[in-house]
Amino acid sequence: MATPKPKRKSGLKRAPAKRTPRKAKPGTRGLSPAECRLDSLPAEAEEVRARVEREGGLVLGAYSDPLGKNALLIAILPIDRIEPTPFQRDLSQTHHRKLADVIDRTGMFLDPVIAVTAPKEGFWTPNGRHRLEAMRRLGARAITALVVPKREIAWQILALNTEKAHNLREKSLEVIRIYRGLLDEDAKRAETQFAFYLEEASLVTLGVCYEKNGKFAGGAYNPIVRRLEKFSEEPLSKAIKLHERHADMLIELDARVAEVIAKLKARGFVSPYLRAFVVARINPLRWIQGEPPPLEEVLKTMRERAAKFNTEKIKQEDLASAGGAPDTED
Repeated sequence: MATPKPKRKSGLKRAPAKRTPRKAKPGTRGLSPAECRLDSLPAEAEEVRARVEREGGLVLGAYSDPLGKNALLIAILPIDRIEPTPFQRDLSQTHHRKLADVIDRTGMFLDPVIAVTAPKEGFWTPNGRHRLEAMRRLGARAITALVVPKREIAWQILALNTEKAHNLREKSLEVIRIYRGLLDEDAKRAETQFAFYLEEASLVTLGVCYEKNGKFAGGAYNPIVRRLEKFSEEPLSKAIKLHERHADMLIELDARVAEVIAKLKARGFVSPYLRAFVVARINPLRWIQGEPPPLEEVLKTMRERAAKFNTEKIKQEDLASAGGAPDTED
């Protein structure tokens, strides 16, 4: 009986696994109900209370969050003084209309939006766009809000909002919108300091692609970009330029891939995986042992291979093993 050959190691470093908090022993963390009472507001929360009143709102109360012990305010805000953050998913007309109908039937608004102070005036809601639009549709004058004094919660909300899975396009657009907001807020800080908010460097680059082309086939290129794109120690103002250059290279590459796909279709090949098939054929990473080359070098190689792609050598059975994201996934 032959001895099985040991699997060859690729030499590529795996991305560190995301850590999930361990289950804590019941009743060992945070505050008791009585301890959540606030006799006086911290300076940061006091400034927000004053802001609410200046904007025509009403603070109903304040308390310490039972888990993180942060001061929070319950307030009624004028609905025309609150807007969605500029970096969340696009509004669903169907969802907010259905939500308005449900609120109208119950006659009560029971799910306060989260709000933070906007940079100059008014408030942003990073988690409540559909509730806000539903109330506007009903003609409401005011809306109940949980006001968070810490502005950075607006950037963290992407990590907190897990109630509906994003597809790649939605997530990438959300991340690049956060990035644009951070550029206005703190462009001099290193990009690596915002890794928690942005999740993956590849999402920034793909987000730029989707900004330029809403139908960009990001799923075909995401495995490559995700593997090679890293957060930079450079300030955001410089790091974004690199993402934009990579995005331009991806869009140019996809144009070459589209030309190959058109030739394959002209020969009678029909499959939702044509793009994934072509990308896999021109991807040099599958042959590389050890440390992979930089993303720009890989994209340049792929563009050159796409230009030389000989569709006459492709057979129908070659497509049978094609996988990956179908052309319509985004």
